[in-house]
Amino acid sequence: MKSLYLRIYATVVVVLLLFALVSGWIVERHLDEERSRSEQVVSDRLGAWAELLGNSLPGPETTAEVQLAALRDWSQRLRVPLALDDSKGERIGASESFERRMLDGVRPFSFKLDDGRTLWTMRPGMRQGGGRRGAGGEARGAAAEARASGGGEARGPGAEARPSGGGGRGSGGDERGGWRPAAQWPLVFPGLPPGAGLAIVLVVLFLAIAAGAYPVVRRLTRRLEALKRGVEQFGAGKLDHRVAISGADEVAAVAASFNVAAARVEALVQSHRSLLANASHELRSPLARMKMAVSMLAEATPAERDTLKREIDKNVAELDGLVEEVLLASRLDVVENALHHDKVDLLALAAEEAARVGAHVESTRSVHASGEERLLRRAVRNLLENAQRYGGGEVEIGLGHVTVRGRDFVWLEVCDRGPGVPEAMRERIFEPFFRLPGHAEQAGGVGLGLALVKQIAARHGGSVRCEARTGGGSRFVIEVPAA
Repeated sequence: MKSLYLRIYATVVVVLLLFALVSGWIVERHLDEERSRSEQVVSDRLGAWAELLGNSLPGPETTAEVQLAALRDWSQRLRVPLALDDSKGERIGASESFERRMLDGVRPFSFKLDDGRTLWTMRPGMRQGGGRRGAGGEARGAAAEARASGGGEARGPGAEARPSGGGGRGSGGDERGGWRPAAQWPLVFPGLPPGAGLAIVLVVLFLAIAAGAYPVVRRLTRRLEALKRGVEQFGAGKLDHRVAISGADEVAAVAASFNVAAARVEALVQSHRSLLANASHELRSPLARMKMAVSMLAEATPAERDTLKREIDKNVAELDGLVEEVLLASRLDVVENALHHDKVDLLALAAEEAARVGAHVESTRSVHASGEERLLRRAVRNLLENAQRYGGGEVEIGLGHVTVRGRDFVWLEVCDRGPGVPEAMRERIFEPFFRLPGHAEQAGGVGLGLALVKQIAARHGGSVRCEARTGGGSRFVIEVPAA
């Protein structure tokens, strides 16, 4: 069975079937015990009635008419079918209810009286007509009567089967044929063997729950199948494909997680494609210059050779820097690389990097950031080199604290007095390989320095921005969480 919904549905159905079988077995055992107890109760009561009637009926020395009248009177009082035989076994008489129920095939019970006569009676609670009920029906009727009874002698266990007139003694009762059907247990069906009603109810319950469970299970697995198709389409190359999210359960959570992961993968692939395409383009320029310089070495004079060698060394350094920045950008895109959160003294770090390029650090107060010193040093170095390359010789560094939405951050600014960045391009300059028009020809560079600064800030949970500096120039501000 390969389909998940079939396995889930089969499990539900099998568990339900086992529950129905065990429940039916337990209920049937309980019914058998109740049936046995009710039979014993009815037998004991019938015996008590027989003893009572044996002491109350006229003796055998009276006429048959007197005995019959007394017998019918007691039958009406107790609402129990009665018959009486003499000591020789000949029928003295019987109540009308006894005769009718004998025609229905109901089995009577006999009790030997002390004077030799035989008293015949039947269990109360039987139906007055309409066919035979069988032994199981008699037992259930007796059980219902035994539960309903509990009063005195005047009511007796047959009090539940009252005449249709609803009267008390002398209202017609048994002799008028106004018997009502005994109370039926919901699992008893007339005309069926004992236990068949319970089996029918369990089968109907089983079918109902099985039919109701199928659409629920099918809907769940249909959503899983839709998620499977979405994963297959994404794996086939449709990186922009997303699955529909419905509901608020675990399947919806899996679909949402897949969409988040798919968006992340799509962004990484797009970034790597763009990085590869731009890096390939940027590699051509130094490689072309190196190729030309090498081809000119053979015919160059000694002075020209020195110039060509310096040009080759410059291009090699440019290639090396480009490859290093591409590799660092690729590593920063891989979020699985854990970030080491160390306590970094930004003032000391800024002072060391400022000394390399001749920048001035205005702040004298130490600020500590939480992050990886190597990456933060690279971000500060790139900002300083960018200011030195495009912003002229006057470069200043400032540091401080700021609270954003209840969180503490430290900021570091690098200010220059260059031509500044147009407002429309202050966001784009942080894109990989983007350079302001004309700057590449004037100052060189490949356009990855500021993009790396943005990636480093994002990896630390911070940000970077470019602003106009008062008095002219640009102000680059990087914010990272405080230690």
